[in-house]
Amino acid sequence: MKVAAKIDASGEAFVDQAEIRKTTSRLPPETIKALTRQSDGKAWWSVSKNVIQALAGVVPGLIDLNIWTALWALMLVPLAAHGFAILSHDAVHYRLFSSRRVNDLVGRFCGLIIGVSMCTYRVVHRLHHNHLYEQDLDPDIALMAGYPRGKLYLFKKLLIDLTGITAWKNYSYFMGRPTKNAVTQKRVKPLDDTSPKLRRDARQDRVLVAVFHIAMLILAIVTGLWQEYLLLWFLPLITVFQVMLRLRAVLEHGAVTDFSSPLTASRTNLAPAPVCWFLFPHKVNYHVEHHLYPSVPHYNLPACHAACRDAGMLEGAEVMPIRQSLRKIFADRSMEAVTV
Repeated sequence: MKVAAKIDASGEAFVDQAEIRKTTSRLPPETIKALTRQSDGKAWWSVSKNVIQALAGVVPGLIDLNIWTALWALMLVPLAAHGFAILSHDAVHYRLFSSRRVNDLVGRFCGLIIGVSMCTYRVVHRLHHNHLYEQDLDPDIALMAGYPRGKLYLFKKLLIDLTGITAWKNYSYFMGRPTKNAVTQKRVKPLDDTSPKLRRDARQDRVLVAVFHIAMLILAIVTGLWQEYLLLWFLPLITVFQVMLRLRAVLEHGAVTDFSSPLTASRTNLAPAPVCWFLFPHKVNYHVEHHLYPSVPHYNLPACHAACRDAGMLEGAEVMPIRQSLRKIFADRSMEAVTV
């Protein structure tokens, strides 16, 4: 969006969409100040929970690798990986820790262990926020546009994800590979809209991620733990984790009918705690609110939702129970799929 480009001349900022899009109202400055206030204690607690979850998934298999501990890892490790991805996403927005140095260090760690370059994703994700659903500018259009596509389309996609076949494509996205707009067939070049510093950081971070995982594989082979590495960590990342990423992305942005505002081009999914634990770790089910105010850290999103609701900002927005969202994205193609 041209307005976003004017506001973000530095090529580094995430623009609050509530300030540049047409919304019914805006939150008062004092409310925004309270919602954007960071708590390092809450951030460390979120990181600690994910580390514990990852260890709980892997340690039983390291003690005794068998079919049951491998299946346990296949169930628990993707949940931990999904959480790490969300925390890395918070760091992308500079909202994980109040110290920029700590924010980027921990954010890069959260991305590194699951094979994601946080610094590269910062470059890519800025385009998604600042140019939501804009042709040839939003790099996420290829993943989220065109729904509903028929009752079986998404099921087939998720089953293919479960085989691990599409993992290379998803990881290449997180490493900055341009995606193709499904409608115009043009390549979206995420590295074109960023500052020289962020480009440099992204290049260095990609090398670090690649070297780390090559070193981990070599170490696993040398120590005789290659089976444990492949079954307890690598396999969950390229299979179940990929299913979670796609389903969440489509629930957040798929089958919407109005691309003019983040209120209608993104979706907040209201779901019980067990469902959120699986699909929306760290409160990211409040996705409309995140697009309106990306400066709000994950632990304040429920409060942001309440503030936006009370201010009347969510009237007509894509805020609905997850059952309704699932019906929309899995609907029959005859319901007139919307494309950009």
